[in-house]
This record gives sequence, structure tokens and C-alpha cells, in this order.
Amino acid sequence: MEKHRCGWCKGDALYEKYHDEEWGVPIKDDELLFEFLILETFQAGLSWITILRKRENFRQAFDHFDYKKIAKYGESKIDSLLQDTGIIRNKLKIKATITNAQAYIALQKEFGSFSNYIWGFVNGQPIKNSHRDYKNAPANTPLSDAISKDLKKRGFKFVGSTVIYAHMQATGMVNDHEINCFRYNEV
Repeated sequence: MEKHRCGWCKGDALYEKYHDEEWGVPIKDDELLFEFLILETFQAGLSWITILRKRENFRQAFDHFDYKKIAKYGESKIDSLLQDTGIIRNKLKIKATITNAQAYIALQKEFGSFSNYIWGFVNGQPIKNSHRDYKNAPANTPLSDAISKDLKKRGFKFVGSTVIYAHMQATGMVNDHEINCFRYNEV
């Protein structure tokens, strides 16, 4: 008997694997949190499957999301990224990634880790929603509004409330698996 999954991932093996193994699993590792933040940034205005299909290319192009290296990228690296057909070649998003890496490091210095900062908004515990259909999950919430506003105040770019809510879902800060999905109680 096939497991019941959230409706958004059905029919695509890559989507299903991501859903089954990663989406909604609480992440407290700063390197992985940064990867998701950057992938969500590039996803703005696009579908998540587009980003997932290019994820390995992004990893290669952005030094495996090493934010300390990314924070030091200069014009030659930006030009190189703009030529890389394996990623989304959006100059504003590429520059935002560099800016965000710099802001990320500053935030880590202030809070000890990005994880401490971001998870502090939910007191270290995932918010467990109870949606019967993924279509009922919000695109943003007052909490994602507040996090977005705070990140922007700290110099982050492309971190609107919808991007932040997607980040919260992906990194397990909020459990938006459908209640009849096999992952709902697992994460």
C-alpha cells in the first residue's frame, strides 16, 4: 500500500524524495539553514521544483553554500555566476546572496548562531499546524511577517514574508504536512 503524501509533491520522484526525507524536518545546523535560505531566495517568483532540479548546480556554483566564502565574492565571481546556465542567473539574487552571507555572519556573531536566532522566534519548538489539504496552508503568517521585517532591518535581501514562511516550512519551524500525510507525525 502506498504511503499518503502531501498533495503538492505527488507525481514527481524528486519532489516526493524531498518531501519524504527533508521537507519539514527541524534543522538547527547553520550551514544547512543558510543553504535553504539561499535556495528560497532564488525560488522567489519560481516553482520550488525548478530550484530542486538545480540544487546540485547551486551547490557547486556557490561553494557548497559556504557563507564565509560567499561573503567575500567579488565582481569576477558574480560575472562567473551570471554565465552559469546551471543556476538561476539573476544578478539581483546573486548579489543578495553575497549580502545575505555577510548579514548571516553578523547575525551569528550577535546570537551565537543563526539557528539560535531563527528558532528563537518559535521558542525552539516547531509549530504544528493541522491542514487537511496543503492548499489551505498560508503563504505567510504574522510570524513570518515579523521575521522578514527583522531580517530586512539586519540587511538581508529577498527575504519577504512568503520566502520566510517557505523557509520555515522547509526547515521544520512549522509542520505544514497534511494531517493524513505519513510524515505529519514523523516530523
